[in-house]
Amino acid sequence: QVQLVESGGGLVQPGASLRLSCVVFGRSFSSAIMGWFRQAPGKEREFVGAVNWSGGNSYLIGSVRDRFTIPRDNAKNTVYLQMNSLKPEDTAVYYCAAAFSDIWDPHRPSSDYDYWGQGTQVTVSS
Repeated sequence: QVQLVESGGGLVQPGASLRLSCVVFGRSFSSAIMGWFRQAPGKEREFVGAVNWSGGNSYLIGSVRDRFTIPRDNAKNTVYLQMNSLKPEDTAVYYCAAAFSDIWDPHRPSSDYDYWGQGTQVTVSS
C-alpha cells in the first residue's frame, strides 16, 4: 500500500520560511513525479508545482516561482516544498501527490496523480 506522509506545516509570520516534507512509502519513489497542491479556505485546490524523477527539472506557478522550490532526496524517499518569503495569501492546506508516470508533464491535471498525502496546514499571519 502506498502512503504519502506530510509534515512541516505551522503558523508563521509574513516573510518567514517553512519547509514541508512528504515521505513516500510502499513504492519506488524514484519512479514518481511529485507534485504539490494547496487549498485555501473557500477556494478550489490549486496546483503549486511539480518535480521530475531525479529532481533535475521542476515547475512552479508564477505566484510562488521566485519564493518556493521543490527539492527531493531519492535516498530518503522524500520531496520537500521549501517556502520562503511567505505571504498571508499562501495560507492553505498543502498536499503532496505522486504520479507514477514516465512522462514529464508539469501541467498534468490533479486527476492524473495516483496518490495523495493527508495535507498539512500552513498559516501565514501576523
